Amino acid sequence: MVRMRHWGPVQSLLALVPLLIGLPWLALKHQYSLPTPIVDQYNPITSLPQLSEATILQYAKHLSEDIGYRTPGTREHALADVWMTEKAFQLQAECERVVASQPGRKLQCEVWRQEGSGSHRFDMMAARLYKRYVNLSNIIIRLSDGTDRGKADAVLINSHLDSTLPSPGAADDALAVGVMIECVRVLVNTPGWEPKHAVVFLFNNAEESLQDGSHLFSTQHPIASTVRAVVNLEAAGTAGPELLFQATSHEMILAYSQVPRPYGTIFANEIFSSGVLLSDTDFRQFEYYLNVTGLDMAVVGNSYMYHMRGDLVENIEAGVAQHMAENTFALIKHLTSPNSPLPGLASGYGRPRTVFFAYLGFFFVYSFRTAEVLYALLFIASCVLVRSAGGPSARGATMAKALLSVALGGLGALIGANAVAFMMQRVLGRGMSWFKGEFEPLILYGPAAMCGALLTQLPLAPVPEKALLHAQLLAYAFLAAAGQFAGVGSSAVFFLSAASTFVALLIDRVTSYLSASTVDDAGMAEKMQDGDAKGAGDRHKNVDKAEAKDGFVSLWTYALGQTVPLLTGTQLTSATLVVFVPLTGRIGSEAPAEYIIASIVAILGSYTLNFTTPFAHRFDRPALRKAVVILLLVVSVVMAVFARKEVFDKNHQKRLFVLHKEDLNTREQHLHIAAADGAPGFDDLVHDITAHFGADGVPPKAVVMDDWNSDWDTLYPFSAFLSPYKVDLPLDPAYDAPWPPEEQFMVSAVNDALDESKGTRTMTLKIDHPGIMWTVIAFDAHVLEWTLDNSPPEEFARHHIKEASFYGTDVWTVDMTIKWPPPPNAHPRSSGVNGLRVNFIGIQEKRMWPAKKAEADGSQAMKLFREFDAWLDEKTGGSVDALLMGCVSGEVVV
Repeated sequence: MVRMRHWGPVQSLLALVPLLIGLPWLALKHQYSLPTPIVDQYNPITSLPQLSEATILQYAKHLSEDIGYRTPGTREHALADVWMTEKAFQLQAECERVVASQPGRKLQCEVWRQEGSGSHRFDMMAARLYKRYVNLSNIIIRLSDGTDRGKADAVLINSHLDSTLPSPGAADDALAVGVMIECVRVLVNTPGWEPKHAVVFLFNNAEESLQDGSHLFSTQHPIASTVRAVVNLEAAGTAGPELLFQATSHEMILAYSQVPRPYGTIFANEIFSSGVLLSDTDFRQFEYYLNVTGLDMAVVGNSYMYHMRGDLVENIEAGVAQHMAENTFALIKHLTSPNSPLPGLASGYGRPRTVFFAYLGFFFVYSFRTAEVLYALLFIASCVLVRSAGGPSARGATMAKALLSVALGGLGALIGANAVAFMMQRVLGRGMSWFKGEFEPLILYGPAAMCGALLTQLPLAPVPEKALLHAQLLAYAFLAAAGQFAGVGSSAVFFLSAASTFVALLIDRVTSYLSASTVDDAGMAEKMQDGDAKGAGDRHKNVDKAEAKDGFVSLWTYALGQTVPLLTGTQLTSATLVVFVPLTGRIGSEAPAEYIIASIVAILGSYTLNFTTPFAHRFDRPALRKAVVILLLVVSVVMAVFARKEVFDKNHQKRLFVLHKEDLNTREQHLHIAAADGAPGFDDLVHDITAHFGADGVPPKAVVMDDWNSDWDTLYPFSAFLSPYKVDLPLDPAYDAPWPPEEQFMVSAVNDALDESKGTRTMTLKIDHPGIMWTVIAFDAHVLEWTLDNSPPEEFARHHIKEASFYGTDVWTVDMTIKWPPPPNAHPRSSGVNGLRVNFIGIQEKRMWPAKKAEADGSQAMKLFREFDAWLDEKTGGSVDALLMGCVSGEVVV
């Protein structure tokens, strides 16, 4: 192997450029490749049924645009329920016709429209919340062979029909609804397909109201007990392949290995399971109430559209529906086949001890035990390789210095990136300047991380580059083994990198030996020709010298050793940034978004380009200083460019939450405005809104967000992310109450009984809410028992109860027994009150913008929303997406 250490830094980097560009391109090409969309429902050559993306998107468009915003409690939600019910019975009729035309075929199609009421506890974001729902519905289709045995073990495929408050929900989750309908059609029309085990398609009707539909099915439907595994289909974006982000058993991971286009890693699985991502799906209800395993999958690319007006079919990338459909269909066929693991899951399942990851289109699966053996062997082999090295790189002091150098390089990268984050946010006031592109943080923080890494090397230089590569190998091999023995499956990323480095160094060792042997043989032959008898004895000395040769390695060693880290790191970095960058627009202004993104870039960037530190020591110290100066200049220029960038635009909008709230006690009206990000400019926007729409001469008031701020209880507990302002609105003297007195939004206590001897009060809280949806009540009490939870907190505490009911349902109740009277140290809002103080709020069903834009009722709220939306669009150039809700609230003592 030819050594090229005589090349300078520029020549060496140019030699590696094809690798540095080509491998990331290859990784991204495989990672984001999507199948070609299919239009026809039947293959024009074979006449067999096939999954049609065009048909799936047709269903998604009908739900999201023809019907529209399907928030539980709205008329549109009821229309979607009617449409899906009719569609289910049409599929059943089609199934019966097909079976009738194929005598002897074992296939039965059953349909249910479930309707029911219930309640459940929903803890999230360290908040305790209770849900109450009335008359909600689900639509269920079961395909089986018609026998009791065939129905005994079933797989559940789930999606949700409803959409959330500000979104038409084309991707979330009408896309998955369309996929499931297409899967039913293709299965039914596939000649000879007979399920060994049943498949249950659940079109649940209330996920966005905190998983009420899945709770209803899990706790009340008669076939729920037959479910052995769940495949949940979701969307938090509109582009890219569907990501497997939660897998809860080894059996289901193996089932996923059957899909044609796998996209998922244990890295994503462990991040989601850690709770770092404040997100949740219906999977929670199935896992908790049915005690079943499964797979949770979602489209996550371009999640700028998640829960926004832009969640439309026109923004769903071509091939996304096809990808989801083909993977889901493959899972159904496998899980309903004779090879299905479903019967074995009837007795329960264990948490997976399985490493899995998709890599360049392949899916790798192996057990934790196998991983422990492999990683331990690699660490031992690495120690042997390093220990057997000759020359300075093998000395203890040199290795210690090299290990320190590697550690400081990683720490320096982290400090450098976060230093720039501090400058951008605190000094320049231009935080989140990278928000408009998932990969833009690489441009801003990548050079800073590299500069920080190289700065830490100046006091240590020079260090033999071979020693540094050995140190890096030992560090990664140790992290892989130690992490795996600690039960962290994501340690596979260190194993992959260490294995690549080990192979490269081993090849370098062999070629160095062969090269030295060739040179020595030539020299020995010449000496023997001259009669020098010492030639043969010098052979081993010459080999040792060649092996140690200044501690340098060939550029080919970098090329080989960097291949796997580049491929792996590119996939990890892109997948992580695609999720986390848009997420910073909805995690609250107090969240350290700038530092989170900077740290992600530094950590994953250091892994991806892990040759940086050894490569820097390949050259002399002046070259290292020059590299630092150049990087400092690059960082300064990049910061200047990003400081001038606008954070948001039409395709990457700011989320603005706006409530028009009427207080039924005081008749006052206010505009409540909040943001969920830390980007600059929000305060100025609020003042502009106040000047245009607020009462004359009254400035906006910043509001403290806590559990006793009931203004935002409709969004509780997500309201903790908000940074709200309260704006006084001018009140029209001619304004009248929107409802006659007998139809007022009221909270009352019925069946009220006081037991002074026991110190308790028993009552039924009754909430009447005509024309109002998503009602919430909040109160302070020590609850002893109630119909919501078997184990309420054993203390005086704040309680929030949220409701979601079917359209036209106007009453809900809660039975409870509380300690009475309240303790002397009760919250100040509860003391001195002769009764139970209850805060209540709800959304007026006809007063949501843009959901009810086409049927604006002429109310003050809708008139304001129409003007506000047009003004905001012009003011911001379409870079802000506002959720506009008309709410009524009040306070009562019962």
